[in-house]
Amino acid sequence: MKTRPALTTITRSRYDRLAPRYDLMMGLMERLGMARLRRLLWSRVEGRVLEVGVGTGANLPFYPNGSRIVAIDLSPRMLDRAREKARKGRLPVGLGLMDAQALGFKDGSFDVAVGSWVFCSVPDPLLGLRELKRTLRPGGRLLILEHVRLPGLPGRLMDLLNPLAVRLGGENINRNTVENVRRAGFQIEEARPFLWGLVRLIQARGLPGGSPAIPPPRG
Repeated sequence: MKTRPALTTITRSRYDRLAPRYDLMMGLMERLGMARLRRLLWSRVEGRVLEVGVGTGANLPFYPNGSRIVAIDLSPRMLDRAREKARKGRLPVGLGLMDAQALGFKDGSFDVAVGSWVFCSVPDPLLGLRELKRTLRPGGRLLILEHVRLPGLPGRLMDLLNPLAVRLGGENINRNTVENVRRAGFQIEEARPFLWGLVRLIQARGLPGGSPAIPPPRG
């Protein structure tokens, strides 16, 4: 079994290779609804903001006015493309190369942490989510869009297809991200389903002292 550092290196290399054609690959999905979901996600954001997994900068057009935003990514080549979009759009965002599993920020640095389709590819999603919780102020919010494992037979099919999905696009299609958020020490406030439950808009707040003793939400 590969170690987390080895998996992180593989993930970085995979997205470096995808960077030149990533926007083209995702163009159809953006037109079919992803852009609408991004707009909904960012309509809830204000204050000191950390975007984790900025990628090529698909969320940049939806950044709210007046917020102080720092955006990071693991892939240098993806980040280069985000920097170019930010430059052309004259957007006041701080962009940096960083691993979500080892954030270089002090505790309580942000009011809100945001991500879209990120924790499907982070090698250790629990570690990454706990890092976000650490960097949020007490009561700070987590806002993420993620595709999740479906229950029953569709979920078992996703399990079978997951190795191929990871190889082709770097994304795990069978993660229970809502449960991972809860396990990382957040109180789930909303896990709103879209696209027949394949995608969830998750809103949560960090709790002191770890995970709440409540039944895990589905999805």
